[in-house]
Amino acid sequence: MLRHSTSTRREKWKKWLCLALAGAMLPGCTGAEKRLSYLGDKGDYEYVTEYEDTELKIEHSDTASATLDQPLVAEQPRKLGDQSKDEIRDISLSEAIHLALVNNRIIRTRGDFRSVQTQVFANADNIPSIYDPGIRNSGVLFGGQGVEAALSQFDPRFNSSLVWGANSAYQNNSLLGGGVGEGTVLDQNTAQFQSGLSKQMAYGANLSLGHNWNYNWSNQNFQLFPSAYAGNLGLSYTQPLWAGAGTDFTRIAGPFNPGLSGITGVSQGVVISRINTDLTIVDFEVSVRNMLKDVEDTYWDLYLAYRTYDAACQARDSFLESWRFASKYQLGGRFSELDEQQSREAYYDGRSRAENTLQEIYNLETHLRRLCGLPSADGQILRPSDDPTISEFVPDWNISLAEALTRREELRKQKWNIKSLELQLSAAHSLTNPQLNFVSSYQLNGFGNNLFGAEGDPGTPGASLQSAYRTLFRGDTTGWSAGLQFSVPLGFRSALSQVRNYELRLVKSREVMALQEKEITHELTKTFQDLAWRYQTAQTAYNRWQTAEAQIGGRESRYKLGVPNVETSVLLDQFLQTRRRAAEAEVAFYSAVIEYNKALCDLHFRKGTLLEINNVHLGEGAWTAEAQKDAIRKAWARTFAFDASDVDPVHTEPEAFANDLPPGELDFMGGPSRGGMPGTTPDGVPPQPTPANIHSKSGPLRLPGVVPPAPPQLGGADGQ
Repeated sequence: MLRHSTSTRREKWKKWLCLALAGAMLPGCTGAEKRLSYLGDKGDYEYVTEYEDTELKIEHSDTASATLDQPLVAEQPRKLGDQSKDEIRDISLSEAIHLALVNNRIIRTRGDFRSVQTQVFANADNIPSIYDPGIRNSGVLFGGQGVEAALSQFDPRFNSSLVWGANSAYQNNSLLGGGVGEGTVLDQNTAQFQSGLSKQMAYGANLSLGHNWNYNWSNQNFQLFPSAYAGNLGLSYTQPLWAGAGTDFTRIAGPFNPGLSGITGVSQGVVISRINTDLTIVDFEVSVRNMLKDVEDTYWDLYLAYRTYDAACQARDSFLESWRFASKYQLGGRFSELDEQQSREAYYDGRSRAENTLQEIYNLETHLRRLCGLPSADGQILRPSDDPTISEFVPDWNISLAEALTRREELRKQKWNIKSLELQLSAAHSLTNPQLNFVSSYQLNGFGNNLFGAEGDPGTPGASLQSAYRTLFRGDTTGWSAGLQFSVPLGFRSALSQVRNYELRLVKSREVMALQEKEITHELTKTFQDLAWRYQTAQTAYNRWQTAEAQIGGRESRYKLGVPNVETSVLLDQFLQTRRRAAEAEVAFYSAVIEYNKALCDLHFRKGTLLEINNVHLGEGAWTAEAQKDAIRKAWARTFAFDASDVDPVHTEPEAFANDLPPGELDFMGGPSRGGMPGTTPDGVPPQPTPANIHSKSGPLRLPGVVPPAPPQLGGADGQ
């Protein structure tokens, strides 16, 4: 497509050029009237039309669309007013979380749905996904390289070249051979072979081994051999002694290169690359945590929608019955036309509420499907099968605060940032010293008439120089060098500015971490208040609901049987109002219960234990086979090595920069339950989680004295 489009465009411009030249060179040949024309005016030129039809239209890439594991839409979406019955699919909270983790390679969020700035469309490259840690760890560009790219700086590098050449040139010297005519021509045939192996050491040194040969044939006079080989085998070693010296600097900043110090900085080492990968892993964990919270909140919102729909249907049916009763006894004069219209209006109000709540079920079910990675419609409708907990839970403040300050993902990320800045600051301090390097080299020189072969007959000129390799390994012609290189920028303004920059960034990061810890205490305080508030309002809403339900039977009997000296319209209005308040009280109770369960979820969210409580654990992939073999080899070396405890220890390994457990890990921390830990036993062991603190999965939600009806089946134009 691209080649065809480019070729077509080129041909069109040729036509345009020819047309322009013809118009400029032959202005009077056509006999047409001259007029001013603009690009885009069609006139009589077919090329303009062709140009507009082809070049001005929007083209599309021929990239094939990605094939999803599941179909986009299996059936037509369910809409309000459909007469067909839905197949109910009961789904538990754990199943919803499992589906969200299995089906979503790209992390989904609830608030991003149908937004103008939906991330999957507006910022597709930066949307969180399971590929982000791998992408970060495999980066090779400056500022984004991963561990493998940082380690590649220590890979041995082999270079080799073989070049042939020939040259003939006049020489201003009559003693040179090859006289031709009035001048002297020097003819030469040359060949150069160079090979080398270099290795950057982890402690900053550079070791290189080189082997070179130069071949030269010429017609020059006074030579021992017309053609000869000259070369060497050399070893060179360079060791930084001051600025950029040591294993710690190399691990942090990478190999020291003073020529690129203003470009690379001190963040190109293996340790910093690994920390950057850990930061990406934390970001991915935060994205997964947020997605699970959205799944749980949506799950409970859908549960509430079903309960609200159930209450609305009961109220609607009750209003319908009152309307029929008033219409039936209107002819007898017991109810007036206004009473009949009032009951009819109550029915339509109840029907409208039922329709709105049914649509809310469809909306939330779509949200849950999206978060779970399910098709938007597959002939089924999801219905929560888990009931929210109604057990009161009073968490321990000190334990919860300790968990939040050690397990929150944001704090772990900030600690990694601080650790990275501390390491880079230490490397920056090293560059405030002068550069002092130890340099050395040693080489074996070789020369011969031939590259290989035996020595010549004794007594003949150059008999011992027939084989270049023999003279090379004979070792009687060698060379060596050793010394120091010193360089110092007067003032160290660039190095000191870099140190100052990292000092300020480190101070800011520590202040941010202190503020984050303070912010976590405020968040946890609000969560504790919400827990008590939501449970208390649930109790109050339950009592209100029971009181309202208890009035329905009496109010219904009063308006049906009548009360002396009380108008029937008043009794009917009292019943309708009581029935409406009872439905509202039921919805208020379930809303309070759902908000209480959301507060429990928010407690684990603020403590950093939401993934753990849902049995979700993140881990990195296994080591490669080469890494495992290397680890076994080093373990054997440590096992069978001599005990160095009796001698002066030698620091042979760099200091660790990460721990398996977060700092300040407490002994009482274990797997928290859905409700958390209200306290510990006398021996200090935390109590085991109870089913009441997790979920009530034995049946529908139950409170003393009442058994709420099960959610109704959906179907029909008005939900009946």
